[in-house]
Amino acid sequence: MSASTLAVLVACGAIAAAIAILVSPHGRRGAVAGLTTAALGALVVALGAATLTSGFATTRLGWLFPLAGAVFGGDATSGLFIVVTGAVAVASGLFTIGYARRGQLPAVVLAALPIFVAAMAFVPLAASVTTFLATWELMALTSLVLVLAEYRTLETRRAAVIYAVTTHLGFVAILLGLTVFAASAHGETFAAMSTSSLPSGVRSAVFALTVIGFGSKAGLIPLHTWLPHAHPAAPSPASALMSAAMVNLGIYGLVRVDIGMLGPGPRWWGLLLLAVGGLTAVYAVLQASVASDLKRLLAYSTSENMGLVALALGAAMLLTTTGNRPVAQVAMAAGLLHVINHAAFKTLGFLAAGSVIDATGVGDLDALGGMATRMPMTTLMFGIAALGGAGLPLGAGFVSKWLLLQSLIHTLPASGTLLPLVMPLAVGAVALTAGLAVAAMVKAFGIGFLARPRSDEAALAREAPPIMRIGMALPAVVCAVLAVAPAVATPLLRGALATFGSPSGGRSASPSLGVTLRLPGIAGSMSPGLLAVTFVAATLAASAALGIGRSGQRPDVRRAALWSGGGGALTPRMQYTATSFAEPLQRVFDDVLRPDVDIDITHHAESRYLVEKVSYRTRVVDTIEASVYEPLLRGLSGWASLVRRAHAGSVHAYLAFGALGLIVALVIAR
Repeated sequence: MSASTLAVLVACGAIAAAIAILVSPHGRRGAVAGLTTAALGALVVALGAATLTSGFATTRLGWLFPLAGAVFGGDATSGLFIVVTGAVAVASGLFTIGYARRGQLPAVVLAALPIFVAAMAFVPLAASVTTFLATWELMALTSLVLVLAEYRTLETRRAAVIYAVTTHLGFVAILLGLTVFAASAHGETFAAMSTSSLPSGVRSAVFALTVIGFGSKAGLIPLHTWLPHAHPAAPSPASALMSAAMVNLGIYGLVRVDIGMLGPGPRWWGLLLLAVGGLTAVYAVLQASVASDLKRLLAYSTSENMGLVALALGAAMLLTTTGNRPVAQVAMAAGLLHVINHAAFKTLGFLAAGSVIDATGVGDLDALGGMATRMPMTTLMFGIAALGGAGLPLGAGFVSKWLLLQSLIHTLPASGTLLPLVMPLAVGAVALTAGLAVAAMVKAFGIGFLARPRSDEAALAREAPPIMRIGMALPAVVCAVLAVAPAVATPLLRGALATFGSPSGGRSASPSLGVTLRLPGIAGSMSPGLLAVTFVAATLAASAALGIGRSGQRPDVRRAALWSGGGGALTPRMQYTATSFAEPLQRVFDDVLRPDVDIDITHHAESRYLVEKVSYRTRVVDTIEASVYEPLLRGLSGWASLVRRAHAGSVHAYLAFGALGLIVALVIAR
């Protein structure tokens, strides 16, 4: 079946699915929404595979949009992002069947799910400015509906406002950038814009605007603040779609427009993207390491990983301009592979978090614990996701981070003075990010799933229904395969690297992701499969030795409980909480995190020298949000109050304002 036929099926299927959800009985809407979303995701995967292998012939639909019409087309780069989107939708759809079984999600929210998936699938197929902006806005509006699922709560409405403002600020930047680009190229189709020759000043302006716009969708600082607000507010399947699929389209925009259509550019382009990516990764992982809400932690982890991808793209651009073309190809491959890896483990992470919240009604790590005995399958799933997020060996994120580090440390000696100064800083940023990511994921898994339950809700938790476990098992299998045999991603990467204008200009220099990873122009190599075999062998050997040791115990050996120093049985109050676990990191990075700490000491009534109770409260807010956005919003609110005074209700005053404005405009025009 051709890609164009599959695209028609996806569009018609999304509309039919939304209608079916709206007309379904209340008790069956969740099942209908989940099944149709999963089926639509499978169609999207097929569409992406067809686009990846055969391309998507340029198709113009003049009747779809007034004046400009709609233009669709795609290549292997489009196919890569479409396949990832469809795969995330399949797992999220199956999970939705069990997650929405109680009918707590409104019909409009459930109907928005398939439309959202279809919109994300058509963004990489857009081949003109008008088509791209229309599909981009449809994606933003449907995701806003998903964020508003629990619209009755004040926190959800605040999160929706923050998300709407941030995403539309990014949209305005993209609109301005692409409009200037199209006007200078005398054509709005991507094919015409790619072959145009723009003045250097115009190219740089378009680059800066589009980096702002696409970076806001990818969660790059300073427009990252929507992530930690929107994800805790949205239903968990929607959070998985937004965090594992939608943010990837911000990266797609950078790849398509800034590298494929505008590039190659001056060195400062790559340097800017590398710096923004590095700062985003470090700042976001710091916030994740001190976050106590599980979904907020995962949201910051998304921003961290998108920062690493942006760093990889910036390194590829910078290495290309300095003549390190083979190494630049490795950096680009690392970035695209990390997009795939991140989609797998972040889908699993949000679905597992949703399973816990569905079972307990609690997302605060300080109130969780004990999930390993009450929800063993969910615990295993989140452990696989946490291993991928930590970037450790046998985790889904390890290979792509290793490729990124290899590209950063292997530069030509005769590359001038810029790379020797920049690349060690980039390596340090990646290393610091990796270390803090381990701490964040250890906290999430250890505090949230191990030890003893710290609340009644956690103590009464029960395992998720089978269909939710199936939804989690699919990305878990993908994580395991990508960790041990990353060669499965080679067709996706090879096609994408060859179509968007790869730094090496061809296929021959692409990394070989076989049993042993071999990199062009780099002496380093690594075998994730061999690491897995070694780990399994060591585990089996240790288990066998432990069994032999137990079988050789003397019959008079008695087993007893571990001595607890006279304190009696262990209680949840004796174990670490998420807040106490992160307190040392909070102290080290106090100047960046700026926590709000409050200590209340209550004395006995008989004597002020005797302490009855000590209360310790700490709250870590987003420093950028508090120091940049809140003062800006206060200023805008004050300006709006001044403007409101002019609304006196007098028609004569309004006519006078209009006449004054017209006179000013005429004077300026003159």
